[in-house]
Amino acid sequence: MNAKERFHATMDYRPRDRAPFHEFPWPTWPETVDRWAAEGGYHPDTTDFGCDRWLVTDSWFFPNPPFTREVISEDDTYVTYIDPQGILMREFRKNPLSSMPQFLKFPVETREDFRRFWRERMQPDLAARIGADWRQQLARHRDRDYLLVVLADRWGGFFGSLRNLVGVEKLCMLFYDDPAWLEEMMEADADFLIAMLGQILEVTSIDVFGFWEDMAYKAGPLISPAQARKFMLPRYRKVIDFARSRGVKYFCLDSDGKVDLLVPVWLDAGIDILYPFEVQAGMDVRAMRKKYGRNLRMWGGMDKRALVAGEREIDAEIDKHRPLIEDGGFVPMLDHSAPPDVPYRNYCYFMDRLLKAL
Repeated sequence: MNAKERFHATMDYRPRDRAPFHEFPWPTWPETVDRWAAEGGYHPDTTDFGCDRWLVTDSWFFPNPPFTREVISEDDTYVTYIDPQGILMREFRKNPLSSMPQFLKFPVETREDFRRFWRERMQPDLAARIGADWRQQLARHRDRDYLLVVLADRWGGFFGSLRNLVGVEKLCMLFYDDPAWLEEMMEADADFLIAMLGQILEVTSIDVFGFWEDMAYKAGPLISPAQARKFMLPRYRKVIDFARSRGVKYFCLDSDGKVDLLVPVWLDAGIDILYPFEVQAGMDVRAMRKKYGRNLRMWGGMDKRALVAGEREIDAEIDKHRPLIEDGGFVPMLDHSAPPDVPYRNYCYFMDRLLKAL
């Protein structure tokens, strides 16, 4: 079977030659790349573990034109700057992607700010976003034997994208203080996603379309399930119903943290696949399968800390997930990017043993 056939058979719980074999979409921290390069010549663009071919796009939906990166201040420890999304943030100078930045100011403070931001930077112009030859680029994927996954990433959600506009604290307050403005922003994002997808799907099919939320921490979600159901679910349904009517079969959602209370909302919205199921936040893909059965497809959920511990722990982690691998509806991956305390030889061992377990 090719990668596309194998994936669809797995998600449909049909017979297949083996389970899909793929790395987490963002497999390493920057420091991990440096360590693995020193230990084994690893390079993220050329090192091949024999994974199935998944083409994952995650850059088309960001604000366009992006904000110009502007450094406001810097010293030996920190740099404060405006990022391409218009957020003023402070980060460590060394390896900034491996720690949480301090968010100082967001691009939207008022309703007029939002309308101007959306009018100027969130137009569904694929020529500007992908390239003048976007139709030709997408047409190359029509007859494919690989998986095409289109992720709207940080601008494809109804909490996550709004968080990038106004910040977490203000966003949470808007659920109570100004729900009309909240819904205006959610509707705008839903319409933007539909306009983007409508053009893309005129040229090529998509196997999976992905939302991004990151709306939970280690103890639970940042808003209640009732709020998610009232405000977010109708917008998911609007986008999913449109895309499904045009041939998109699967919809995934990425949220870190302890998201178990939100799973019923997402399933009712029509989302099929969730990831990454962070074990340190109490997420357990085996428990999720027992609770939700085959309605919930899952990517991830394999404890990355086992790769720090050593080969025996890696074998035990793989063995724990064999029933899920055999059942289907599951792509075994780490529960997030591999941190720099993972030795390269342990990651190689994990990937080798995992492939043999499929």
